[in-house]
Amino acid sequence: MPLRESEAIVLRTYPLGEGDRLVSFLSRSLGRMRGVAAGARRTKSRFGSTLEPLSYIRIWFFERETRDLVRVNQCELIESFLDVQSDYACGLALAQVSEITEAVLPEREASDAVFRLVLLTARAVKATRKPELPLAYFILWTVKLAGWLPELDRCARCGGGLGGAKVYASVARHGLACEKCRLPAMRPIVTESLAAAKKMLSQRLDKLAESAWPAGTAADLTGHLLELIEHQIERKLTTRRMMMESGA
Repeated sequence: MPLRESEAIVLRTYPLGEGDRLVSFLSRSLGRMRGVAAGARRTKSRFGSTLEPLSYIRIWFFERETRDLVRVNQCELIESFLDVQSDYACGLALAQVSEITEAVLPEREASDAVFRLVLLTARAVKATRKPELPLAYFILWTVKLAGWLPELDRCARCGGGLGGAKVYASVARHGLACEKCRLPAMRPIVTESLAAAKKMLSQRLDKLAESAWPAGTAADLTGHLLELIEHQIERKLTTRRMMMESGA
């Protein structure tokens, strides 16, 4: 039972027993994992604040081949995002980042790209206190990295260019459709949203944040991508419902 060490991002924690915590974390080298942090809920816990959601940490843990859960031995805090979560909108956005990452990424499947995306998004929310653009960027890139992003330039039915004022999408049918090929129950998406998505795919997030980015930009496309994520994971996102209820 060797001791392993890795950079990690805490996704969620759950109470376990009288004083322990069940920790869901994203290891940079080993992927999404779950482990038990013994005594983490006690007043004088050696873990301190290292297990707060989205904490960027260095983690040491023991792993057994016959067990799904690892045993968390020690954590060292590299960067905290606890202060920004006191803002409700920012906290809810970061909670959605955690929920989507945990739902989309298979266990023990390392993805440095996903790790960097989560950390980049959390840092952008922390720096700007404006979660809309970082969250839209995160959702778009999550769908792309998962292999679910439809082609943004051509109609999936006729192969023609998407040059009209609107395009149409449905989670039941892969790809986007032009006005001529639209089917009932398809969601309309304005072509300005597609242009915004292309910018997100070609530019760094910090460069996007420097330019004017009106509120609601690409909101219709982001809504479709969230529906696509829910369709793929076969359940509704709790944080999406909370955002809709709060108007965030």
